Amino acid sequence: MYKVKVYVTLRESILDPQGGAVKGALHSMSYTEVQDVRVGKYLELILEDDGRDPAGAVKEMCEKLLANTVIEDYRFEIEEAVAQ
Repeated sequence: MYKVKVYVTLRESILDPQGGAVKGALHSMSYTEVQDVRVGKYLELILEDDGRDPAGAVKEMCEKLLANTVIEDYRFEIEEAVAQ
């Protein structure tokens, strides 16, 4: 089994209004050292070892469903998971 951590974020060129709102809220709470905030998604997947390349499968999942590749970037980490 594999544990996969997927991180999806807006591309740098895309305006992030949610990040701007979080930055504004942090500044209003006196955390003025915060210069920028980008909000994204974090997903955890558990994959069975079916003999296929897990990286290829996860890349396909990200490009077909988990990320909008027009405006979002993604990266992922794969680790061996302890069988339960």
